[in-house]
Amino acid sequence: MSLDAWLAERSTTRADAGLHRVLRPRGPAERLIDLAGNDYLGLRTSDEVVQAAARAAVTWGTGAGSSRLVTGTLHLHAELEATLASFTGREAALVFSTGYQANLGVVTALSDRQTLIVSDAHVHASLVDACRLARSAETVVVPHNDLDAIQQALQSRSQPRALVLVESVYSVLGDAAPLSDLADLCRRYGAVLVVDEAHAIGVCGRGGRGLVEAQGLSPRRDVVSTMTLSKSLASQGGAVLGSQAVVDHLVNTARPFIYDTGLSPVSTAAALAALRTVEAQPSLPRRTLALAARIADSLVLEAPAGSLLSMPMGSPQAALKAQAELAADGFLVGCFRPPSVPDGVSRLRLTSRSSLSDADVDRVVERLATVATHG
Repeated sequence: MSLDAWLAERSTTRADAGLHRVLRPRGPAERLIDLAGNDYLGLRTSDEVVQAAARAAVTWGTGAGSSRLVTGTLHLHAELEATLASFTGREAALVFSTGYQANLGVVTALSDRQTLIVSDAHVHASLVDACRLARSAETVVVPHNDLDAIQQALQSRSQPRALVLVESVYSVLGDAAPLSDLADLCRRYGAVLVVDEAHAIGVCGRGGRGLVEAQGLSPRRDVVSTMTLSKSLASQGGAVLGSQAVVDHLVNTARPFIYDTGLSPVSTAAALAALRTVEAQPSLPRRTLALAARIADSLVLEAPAGSLLSMPMGSPQAALKAQAELAADGFLVGCFRPPSVPDGVSRLRLTSRSSLSDADVDRVVERLATVATHG
């Protein structure tokens, strides 16, 4: 079969299942009220963040110029890493060009052929790919938030080392991992807990410091966390946070760090400015959480752990139809369909944002209540 024939066949299969996706470019001023994006604190267009990015472009140029181990490590990187570590209560941090790369880097660098990887079934695709790229002896995927299954995997393993992969706030269901219990399990069985805090940093915990810090796990050397700079911190990039020994190991062994160009100074400065805004304005994460809880309560949805809300729909086609109806009324919401949803259930996904007005929330709740009855 030719490439064109194979591509056409796959495209038809996706379209028949309601799973075809297209890119929809938008302009700088979106006409729809955004409840789909990840700018949870509304900082992407704030004066402080935009001006910091512009100053960095003038001062440093538009790119880092090379990989971090050549000439691509800037004073800006070091400043951001120190500030991230201080903010989250960790000993050290290492910035990557994306959150995806941070997850690939930490899992592949901390595993070897003597390592068992235990992964929650609902972790992000970046952690799934990290498992596939790791040189571990075995990967066990356990049911979502199933402590007994994790304990069984750790207890029965033959490998001397183990990693347990979870998200603090899961990106599809919006629920939280039982981090304290997971950390206890890992300590009991000599495993390392790797926590993706992409949807928690800037939103959850004390002043948006995340759930690892909120659970008192920041000092733990057997707990490593990752994060993105592209959500609450309104920029682009990612980071790994943990002990200085972990960071030193990543600098020397993490291929997604070693062979990648350093994060651009523009993105670095933007993230740093956003982080300082979060530190100075703890009301931002509080409002984001309050709005998420208000929407969930009004729609009788599961109470979210962060800013993400999940509304199950009957089929991919029903989810697409509901998304289009809401767009016609001026609201942009997420539409999650397989393979983006690990349990195969199509959903509308909403994200609260601190900059949403109370009137906007009232309007979208009223409209969603109608959509839900048809889903």
